[in-house]
Amino acid sequence: MARITGSYPDDLDLLIEGAVEAGVFGGKSDALREFVREYFEDHENERIAAAVALYERERITLGDAARLAAVDRWTMRDILREHGVELRFGLADEDDAAYEVAAASELEFSDADSESEGTRSK
Repeated sequence: MARITGSYPDDLDLLIEGAVEAGVFGGKSDALREFVREYFEDHENERIAAAVALYERERITLGDAARLAAVDRWTMRDILREHGVELRFGLADEDDAAYEVAAASELEFSDADSESEGTRSK
């Protein structure tokens, strides 16, 4: 887990302390994590912008970008293209490969797809 050091207004610190003392949160860190989590849940565009920026700077893989943006990989590819970001192809590491295997195993095909496959192989 990453650690962040920062400053914020005294009134906000008092409110967080009060919330902790009232039992709303287990500690200041819990409160801050919840605030950030809720922000990104409520602000889809900002969440997607963050994922695009990280992918563009090669800090994360396509799978990570999709997870952070809360979309599937195919949608994330479209989003990246819309933002003019060049896609990187290939697997970055074992985790990326495992994600691809899991995603492929979840794919469903209709009977028409199966029949097409059978016709092609004949």
